[in-house]
Amino acid sequence: MTATGGTGPVDVPEQWEVAGSEERFKGRVVQVRTDRVRMPNGDTTEIAERDIVVHPGSVGVIGLDDDERVLLIRQYRHPVGRLLWEPPAGLRDVDGEPTWRTAARELAEEAGYRAREWHTLLDVFTSPGMTNERVRVFLARGLTEIPADEVDFERIHEEAGMPVAWVPLEEAVAAVRRGDLHNPLAVMGILSVYAARATGYRDLRAPDAPEG
Repeated sequence: MTATGGTGPVDVPEQWEVAGSEERFKGRVVQVRTDRVRMPNGDTTEIAERDIVVHPGSVGVIGLDDDERVLLIRQYRHPVGRLLWEPPAGLRDVDGEPTWRTAARELAEEAGYRAREWHTLLDVFTSPGMTNERVRVFLARGLTEIPADEVDFERIHEEAGMPVAWVPLEEAVAAVRRGDLHNPLAVMGILSVYAARATGYRDLRAPDAPEG
């Protein structure tokens, strides 16, 4: 069996039999369930329990201005006890909304910017060993600040007073390599933009590209 397509490795769908499931927790955003999965093992099968955090999915936005600076916001993340520099991001919490429109809304609400040009940058499962959370990260260019008189939302909780920084792409890459940035969307997005720049951004997908 080969793991590659014509241009490299390709992940493929696969679903092993689930003998039963039990819900352990249901919260405002996520739920936790335990699946009893039949795992192939030679001529027999065995049951293994797998705890899964069920997540609605997310989007992230790497904003890049004409001077090739990356837009980052700093947000308090209680589970890790840190202030993290991150790209604007948010939940896929509007049924039927295209993911790039969700991303545009998050860019506006969290950073106060809109973008003229959108591309799909990458698709990731954030932690596939324990959650089904799927994130699509976009590259947004042609950014302009939203005038104050057009702002029709209020930032609350961790989003209140979040600072916005414009970081030169090379400095952002160096910060990733030093281990100074920890948010996975920031790390993956910054390195992906850096790689895309090397090819003149020629191979970017459309904002509505299908998710495999």
